[in-house]
Amino acid sequence: MTADHLVRARELLAAHPVVDGHNDLPWALREQVRYDLGKRDIATDQSADLHTDLPRLREGGVGAQFWSVYVRSDLAGDDAVSATLEQIDVVRRLAERYPADLRLAFTADDMEAARAEGRIASLMGAEGGHSINCSLATLRALHRLGVRYMTLTHNDNIPWADSATDEPAAGGLTRFGEEVVREMNRVGMLVDLSHVSADTMRDALRVSEAPVIFSHSSARAVCDHPRNIPDDVLARLAAGGGVAMATFVPKFILPEAIAWTRAADENMRANGLHPLDTTAVGMAVHRAFEAANPRPRATVATVADHLDHMREVAGVDHVGLGGDYDGTAFTPEGLSDVSGYPNLIAELLRRGWSDSDLAKLTWQNAVRVLRAAEDVAGELSARRGPSIATIDELDG
Repeated sequence: MTADHLVRARELLAAHPVVDGHNDLPWALREQVRYDLGKRDIATDQSADLHTDLPRLREGGVGAQFWSVYVRSDLAGDDAVSATLEQIDVVRRLAERYPADLRLAFTADDMEAARAEGRIASLMGAEGGHSINCSLATLRALHRLGVRYMTLTHNDNIPWADSATDEPAAGGLTRFGEEVVREMNRVGMLVDLSHVSADTMRDALRVSEAPVIFSHSSARAVCDHPRNIPDDVLARLAAGGGVAMATFVPKFILPEAIAWTRAADENMRANGLHPLDTTAVGMAVHRAFEAANPRPRATVATVADHLDHMREVAGVDHVGLGGDYDGTAFTPEGLSDVSGYPNLIAELLRRGWSDSDLAKLTWQNAVRVLRAAEDVAGELSARRGPSIATIDELDG
């Protein structure tokens, strides 16, 4: 890319800022400082500990962020629900603490209003169906609290859906899982298919009456990792009006990084740590392993390769960005934190993406898909009331 490309990228982002589909800052705040926002004042430079702070969000041209209200899948039952509520609470506290920069957003109109005000629209996405503890009433409660997507699984299966990184058990969605998707459609919560198995993806696309998303997944044809999206699913996603938001996690985008990361994860477990631990202790173990075992390096071009393929298969109306910052120990060169988006846009400009293509990628597609989910919810809620089905009734 050239300096001219970077200048053009920044100009484009000023008009059409990034809607990022997935950022794990809330979990990082839980793990690092137990939600003490005074100890991680994101109005100031937090680059020693986090990928995310307000100055770098501004530098990166981020105009809307889906904050992940993720909880680890080894939390279960009411413990998972309580932890999810704590995550929601910290997102709301961030918006209250930094009102000049952040605005809570629950609708597509809220996103547009935040952009007009020069604030960052702050939305929430729950990562993993374990967060609802097999309860449709809990799903509805999370929606009322502002959660606007739910990733159906995280890294482990749940009773009603298979994960991409677990052994198949349900064969996709169970009958109750299908009912979860229908109820998400009825209330206007986006169905997020990142992390789920390919069979779960296909089942959800078959059942969903609203467009679905992948909040942070890339192309399986480019990097054959089960967390990525097969081409047939990309095509079906587009047919239904959905959006696939490319992630930047090296082990999902660079084939050479898959085996290396598997070894790094095993090293973390050998040290009594969770592979996703990004606390100071966890990062020290990561860095020591990397020093002894140099890792393959993903770059801005690696991410662009995925976006090129996703655009080719699904079309430019169905691609977006979901970096997964503060949810990964490693990032690509040029995309080390949330300030890096202009580098990616500049690379895509160099490859011939037009300004209108990039406006769709960064802002328009994500806003459109949320608005479509709202429209479907209006139609469905006029025809049917809240589901009171239980997993025991439907799945035995």
